Amino acid sequence: MTEALPEAIAALASDPARAARVARELIRAEPQNRDAHIVLAEALRREGNLDAALAEVQPLAENDRTWFAAQRLLGLVQASRDEHRAAADALARASELNPGHAYVWCELAAQLRAAGDVEASRAAYLNHVQRAALDPRLLRASAALGEGKPEQARAILGPYLAQHPSDPIALSMMAEANAREDRPLEAEQGLRRIIDLVPGYLPVRHSLGQLLMGLGQYDEAVSVARALAEADPGNVGPQKLLAAALGLVGEYEQAVAIYRRLLADNAAQPTIWLALGHTLKTMGETGEAVEAYRKSIALDPAQGDAYWSLANLKRFKFSDEDVATMTWQLQSGKLAAPDRVSMLYALGAAYEARGEVARAFESYSAGARLHQPVAKRPPLTLFAPAARSVFTREFFEELGETGSPATDPIFIVGLPRAGSTLVEQILASHSQVEGTMELPDINMLAMRIAGSNDPEEHFKRLQALSRAELRGLGESYLQSTRSHRKLGRAHFIDKMPNNFAHTGLIHLILPNAKIIDVRRHPLACGWSCFKQHFALGQLFTYDLAEIGRYYADYVALMAHFDTVLPGRVHRVIYEQLVADPETEIRRLLKYCDLPFEAAVLAPHETQRPVHTASSEQVRQPISASGLDSWKPYEPWLGPLKAALGETLSAYPGVPDYGASSASRSN
Repeated sequence: MTEALPEAIAALASDPARAARVARELIRAEPQNRDAHIVLAEALRREGNLDAALAEVQPLAENDRTWFAAQRLLGLVQASRDEHRAAADALARASELNPGHAYVWCELAAQLRAAGDVEASRAAYLNHVQRAALDPRLLRASAALGEGKPEQARAILGPYLAQHPSDPIALSMMAEANAREDRPLEAEQGLRRIIDLVPGYLPVRHSLGQLLMGLGQYDEAVSVARALAEADPGNVGPQKLLAAALGLVGEYEQAVAIYRRLLADNAAQPTIWLALGHTLKTMGETGEAVEAYRKSIALDPAQGDAYWSLANLKRFKFSDEDVATMTWQLQSGKLAAPDRVSMLYALGAAYEARGEVARAFESYSAGARLHQPVAKRPPLTLFAPAARSVFTREFFEELGETGSPATDPIFIVGLPRAGSTLVEQILASHSQVEGTMELPDINMLAMRIAGSNDPEEHFKRLQALSRAELRGLGESYLQSTRSHRKLGRAHFIDKMPNNFAHTGLIHLILPNAKIIDVRRHPLACGWSCFKQHFALGQLFTYDLAEIGRYYADYVALMAHFDTVLPGRVHRVIYEQLVADPETEIRRLLKYCDLPFEAAVLAPHETQRPVHTASSEQVRQPISASGLDSWKPYEPWLGPLKAALGETLSAYPGVPDYGASSASRSN
């Protein structure tokens, strides 16, 4: 019978009935074989024969309270019988006997929680996090994440979590995989569950703080970061997180103070110098920003982000030495992919400033090609037709008045690099308007309606919302953006360009908000997008043909809203604005129901933080000098032109879409 026990154990997972038969045969031959009794009890548990399983294992556990396997199995059987207190007692004995076991702490924690002992449960989960050896499956999932394969990690973690649904380590890995797979709500849910299970698991709180910043929940991100910094004052990580979060709520002076305090003790940390540079740039302290970026590069010459940050200071010029250094770094073959992408874009900017057009285009293109594998295309081609089919004139007329009556928000939408920062700066120069930043709140509301990025699910649920729910969404937006309003003015600007896709939603939840669509020549805008390496998102901008398709879809969607909601959206054509600023600005103010003020004609004199790549340009007088900057690159823009089609020839008008765009569904 020497081979019977391994045979029974092997059958447990797939055929517990067979495992029980083999174990019984072994027990008949060897009645004192304790391992055979344990296998039989486990087989009975897996079959659901809990009374028989308990009868088998309980005597074993009572006769030898030092036998880990018996104590653990007794706890599992009692857990299956919903005898949570007794199960917790047995599993506690098992955890004392083998504290390094991979699962017993999780099993104990689950039973303590079910028995109502939440604090003891949290302590058990923390013990698991601190002591448990990783299961081989978790090691494989961790390796997949390290290799940049979150979908593979999710495939490994799914079955594991089906067996161990409360394992904090596995939940943490799944949250990271979800975040990388653009499933932020699932990631947030997972992290919050871990914190509920294990409040003392500080790395997860740090991950939540980072995710909250990405989700636009800046106030909570500050709270999370502040609590972490207070709990672990000697750790640089929470301090950096707090400074970053404070910057996102406009507390720039506090953020700079934290960075400078950290640098007093950690002057050799290039990432802190880099973060300080970003904050100083936003504040308009260009000279100090350059100094910070330079110090970051001196400490880590391979840090591509610092070079690209300098390139993003549009009036900054790289020296011959800078160009030689970047070229050497790129040829060394030692750069990590993100650093290589950033450095290629920075080198492209350096060549462009020197008038070396072909080399600039090749450098930008090389950066785009390298970035493309991680750039997932946004679903505008799916979203726009769904929006047109739902948001018809009849839909809005039937629904009638909805949403919050507030007039506070002014949305500036369109494509990136279309001139929206200039329009924002003009309006923010008015005494009744406050400029904020590109706020993610509308997109997050849209995502929360659907629970995902699925357009079909979004519109299905949106159509089911009541008037009260739509008003609640409007009020929620006003509340979530309140922390950005520092000046107490009647109106504030939300300059997230991609909000054009949510024009219908904005109208439903904030019918009195203003919506301004800023539009720039398709080739000028398209080229400017292509040569810009965005800090986050805008993934369509890394391919010229994709930019053209996106621009055409955007124009078609906004033409639809012009038809079904005539006059609802005010359009600013960038070329007309810079050619005749006063006429266009007066039109803009009239649409916004704002009286004329002379300050709006000199927006460069308005001192305020500006977050976008145009931060320096809007601090200069309005000028038409850059209108033709795309023309030297026209020989390479064939894919962009082809994808634009009639959208290009019709500009600044729109193509004839045939029958009323209100009826277009594809």
